[in-house]
Parts: sequence; structure tokens; C-alpha cells
Amino acid sequence: MAADDARRTVTVRAHAKINLSLRILGVRSDGYHDLRTILQTVALYDSLTFSSTRAAASIACDDPRCPVDDTNLVWQAADRLWREVGDGGPMPGVSIRIRKRIPMQAGLGGGSSDAAAALRALALLWRLDVADGALASLARDLGTDVPFFFQGGTSLGLDRGDVLFPLVDRSPAWVVLVVPSFGVATRDAYVWWDGSGADRSLAAAGADRGNDLEAPVVARHPEIGRLRARLGRLGATEAGMSGSGSAVFGLFADRQAAVGAARALSRGSVRALVTRTLGRRPYTRRSRPSVSRIRLPRSRQ
Repeated sequence: MAADDARRTVTVRAHAKINLSLRILGVRSDGYHDLRTILQTVALYDSLTFSSTRAAASIACDDPRCPVDDTNLVWQAADRLWREVGDGGPMPGVSIRIRKRIPMQAGLGGGSSDAAAALRALALLWRLDVADGALASLARDLGTDVPFFFQGGTSLGLDRGDVLFPLVDRSPAWVVLVVPSFGVATRDAYVWWDGSGADRSLAAAGADRGNDLEAPVVARHPEIGRLRARLGRLGATEAGMSGSGSAVFGLFADRQAAVGAARALSRGSVRALVTRTLGRRPYTRRSRPSVSRIRLPRSRQ
């Protein structure tokens, strides 16, 4: 097949995460917060497709709320990767399509996971000689959650949450993700915590239970607290707000119980999704990009 008759395409999955705990140890001199958080990947994922093109770079997404300009972390990942590892010329043309399944502004890491997936996929699309370790280093400048998605499974995050230590994967569990009709901006959640006068003694002692952002967020969005309580009554072995919210998760020992809870909670504008935890080895396998070539119509002479 002639080169002009095919377009190189890379597809990749970008999985979501939940924070099994999130303790805030204090405020750093750079304005960020020192964290101690336990992160866990789950099977829910966005699908991203990157295709080489002669046209300028572009992003399309099936969720109209998703930005398709340079504020999208995928766009920023592409720009940073090419500037750091490319040949110094203009960035090659690439068509990016995002099939969004991870709810936005929900504390599930969708944007960060998309950015990590973009780094992996574009390195392959552009045939750049760069290791995952170097990509993870680039990821730190894109967002505090982005490096985690080069590791997956169950991990301890310290510092800003981006200094990572792999833990023994937790036992598999079914996960119910309950997403209210509103989102919560991460910056807002931390500003609310800063102004709450929260007792930091338990976090400073290193207790790995709970989410310190939950109380100030629930104070402004009581529905999150009600959803968490209902998950407990419906049989969740563990429940809490993920990250800065607005999503709430519940862990269940069996699928039937998880499906029943999701049905009970899916009312009106509230969505409930059933997924499962994803250990490090299956995460690594499932998040690996794949390459294909799409045959194009021959141009008429």
C-alpha cells in the first residue's frame, strides 16, 4: 500500500481513578497542598483516537462540555511532548477524537488520564524514542494526577499527590460511582478547605481514612453527603467522595449488590455507574496503545 493511501492511527483507553482516602497535611509555600492519598484505578474509561493528518491539529469530543482548544489537557500534552522530544519543527498534524465516558469535574481523574494516554499514544504515533519514565516526568507539569496514570493499580501519593509509591493491589471489588447533576472544580474544593479551619491533627498523624475535602464540599453541596449515606445503607463496604468531588463511590463485594444499589440511586438527574477496581497488571495491559492503518480513498489523477 502506498504511503498516501493509508493513515496511521493510534487508539488508547484512559481509565478513571478513585481516591480511597485523601488527607491534607498542610499548605505548601508554592500554594499547593501536601497530601497523603490512596489512589485506585477502575475499569471505567474514555476512548481516545489519534490519527496522522496533513491538516492542523484538532480535537473533537462527543461531550459538548469538553473543551476542544488549548485548555484541554490532551492538547497541552501533545504540545509539551513535541516541544520536549520532537525534532524542533512544527508539530505534525493530528486529528484527536475523545469518546468521553468518565464524568467531568467529578474527582475521577478523567482529564488527567486522558493527558497520560495522549502522551503514550502520541509518542507511538510520532515514533518518538522516549521511555514511559520520561513521559511520566513530562506528565508532572500537566497536573498532579497525571503521573499516577503511568502506574495504576493501588498507589500511595505524597507531596502534591504526584510522588507515588505502588502498594499491594487491594482485593478486587465492584464499584458504584454516583454522579450528581453538578460538578465541583478542584480549585474551589481546596479554597473551601483552606477557609474551613479544619482540624489537621488526624491527617498529620498519617491516618489513611476519609477525605478531608468532603466536609467543606458537602457543606456547600449536601446532596453528596446524602448519596454517600445511602450507599452505606445499600450495603457498600466502604463509601466516600472521590478527590474533590462531585462523584461518590461505594465498594461492593458482589456485582448483584452493586447493580441493585446503582438502580436505587439512579433517579432524576443523578447517574449511577457500575464498574470495578483495576489492579496494576490488568491496568498496564488495558491502557497500552494500539496502532492501525486506515486505508484512504486514492486521489484521482
